[in-house]
Amino acid sequence: MICSECYSDKPRITPLINPLECLKNHTQYICGTCKRAICIDENKNGLRRYNFPFKTLEIAKLYLRTADYINKTNCGIYKLESKKNRVFYKIFKDDKEMEEYVKKHSIINTSLEFQMPFYKEYENTVIKRLKMAEISKYMNERK
Repeated sequence: MICSECYSDKPRITPLINPLECLKNHTQYICGTCKRAICIDENKNGLRRYNFPFKTLEIAKLYLRTADYINKTNCGIYKLESKKNRVFYKIFKDDKEMEEYVKKHSIINTSLEFQMPFYKEYENTVIKRLKMAEISKYMNERK
């Protein structure tokens, strides 16, 4: 069943890359509904994981909730195609942000692929760095 808060049916799927390192060293959005940890850490350039392109719509959906939470709106996942025929998915706050990105890059096609109908706050959401005991429990639950 898909979680109404974080849009995933796999409550321990994230982090996808170097999960132990991410859980130890990055701030996590903890879904108040299914308790999935989603990296919400900001790098030195002010970017978060959701700011980067994704290979698939399914992977982008795993990070959409963090974008919604940070921007306090229902962000959208757009399918983009470059002049070199590269297809990827990117999360944007709104159409204006997407259009600004398209102007700066060699994008020839865009389409909105997924967006929740509205933004909703969830009272049990927690933003924090996990403790070692929490990380161990989470990692064991991934198996």
